[in-house]
Amino acid sequence: MLDRRQLIKRLSALPLVGGIIGGSAPFTSVMASTAAPLYRDYFAELGVRTFINAAGTYTAMTGSLLREEMKDAYNYASQHYVMLDELQDKVGERIAQMLKCEAATVTSGAFSAMTFGMAGVLTGMDPKKAAQIPHLEGTGMKTEVIIQKAHNIGYAHAVRNCGVKVVEVETKEELEKAINKNTAMMLYINTFEPNGEISVEEWLEVAKKHDIPAMNDCAADVPPVENLWKYTQMGYDLVCFSGGKGLRGPQSAGLLLGKKDLIAAARLSAPPRGDTVGRGMKINKEEILGMWAALEAFLNSDRDQEWKLWEDQVAHIADAAKSVKGVTTDIHVPPIANHVPTLGVSWNTKKVKISGDELKEVLRSGHPSIEVAGGGKDSISITTWMMRPGQERIVATRLQQALSEAST
Repeated sequence: MLDRRQLIKRLSALPLVGGIIGGSAPFTSVMASTAAPLYRDYFAELGVRTFINAAGTYTAMTGSLLREEMKDAYNYASQHYVMLDELQDKVGERIAQMLKCEAATVTSGAFSAMTFGMAGVLTGMDPKKAAQIPHLEGTGMKTEVIIQKAHNIGYAHAVRNCGVKVVEVETKEELEKAINKNTAMMLYINTFEPNGEISVEEWLEVAKKHDIPAMNDCAADVPPVENLWKYTQMGYDLVCFSGGKGLRGPQSAGLLLGKKDLIAAARLSAPPRGDTVGRGMKINKEEILGMWAALEAFLNSDRDQEWKLWEDQVAHIADAAKSVKGVTTDIHVPPIANHVPTLGVSWNTKKVKISGDELKEVLRSGHPSIEVAGGGKDSISITTWMMRPGQERIVATRLQQALSEAST
C-alpha cells in the first residue's frame, strides 16, 4: 500500500486537464477519504434543489445537459489564451462547412443572434453606424421590420434592441402593402408558422421579390437535424438557432447562420468591439469552442437510436399513467419546435380529483423533484429527451402514484 507521500508523488505525475487530474475527479476529492463524495455538491451547499427534467429545454429550467464532448472542449479552452476574433473566424468557417451555409458565428443565444443579425442588416460594414444603434434617426439607416402579427411575441424585442419599428401584418396582401423605402428586414418566427397566414416559403418569396433581407428565428427547431441547413438553403439571408436546446451546447450560446456579407456586418456589433448594441452579449472562448464541439457531436450522433430511446421512455411513462382508471394518454410529435416524442396525460376529474397545476406541484415538491410541462384543469405534458437514461422509471412511478392517490 502507498503511503501519503508516495500517493502525492504518483498523483503529481498525472496530467492536469482543466483543473482535473487525469481528466477525472478533482484533486481534492482524490486526497479525501473514500467515504467522501467525489465532487463538491455546490447546489446542495447553496440550498438550490435539482430536479428531473420531464418538461423540455426551457431557459427557466436551465436548458439542457451538456454533451461530454462539449465539456472536453470547454476545459481545454479554459487553459489557453487566444484572440477572440481569430477564434470566431476559424470556428465560424468550420460551422459553415458543417451546416452547408456561406458563413456562421457563435453568439450568446438565439436572441443575441437576432440582435446581431438585425444590426448587420442596418449597418453593413460601417462601424460608425454600428456605434449609432439604436438611434437611427438621421443616420441613413432603414427603420422598419415587418413581422406577422401572430409571430410578434417577446422574442421580437431582439430586433427592437436596434431601434427599429416592428410593423405587423396578417395577410400576404398586407405584407406587400407594408413594404416601403424604410423596410430594413422581414422577420419570421419559425415555430409560429402554424399560427400565421403566410407560410415560411411565401414569406421568403415576397422578400426576394422586393430584395429585402429575410431572417428566420429557428431557436428551438432542432431536431430534425435537416433544419440546420434547410432554411439557409431555402434562401433565408439569416437564420438563428439556440445552442443550449436540442444541440446540447452551452445554454448561453447560439448560432447565427447566413450570407457571408451579413455575418461579417453582424460581427461589427459583437464583442470585443465596444460602443455597440451587442457589447454586453459576450461569448467567451470556452463557449465558442464548446459550441463547435457540441454541434460536431450532434451531427455525428446516432439520432435514430436516440429517437428510439425517447419513444421507449415515453411509452413506459404512458403505460404507468394510463393504468390508473380515468387517465388517458396521447403520444405525439410537435410539427416544428421541440420536435420529439411528447406525452400528453389527461384525466376525468370526476375520477381523478386533481388539477394539472396541482399535479405539477405534487411532482415538483416530492423527492426527487420532477418538472413537467402543461398544466391547467386536467392535463400535463411530458418529454424525456432532457432526462438521463433510467429517470423515466422514476417519473413513471411517481406519476402513477400521484394519480392513484387522487383517484376515487
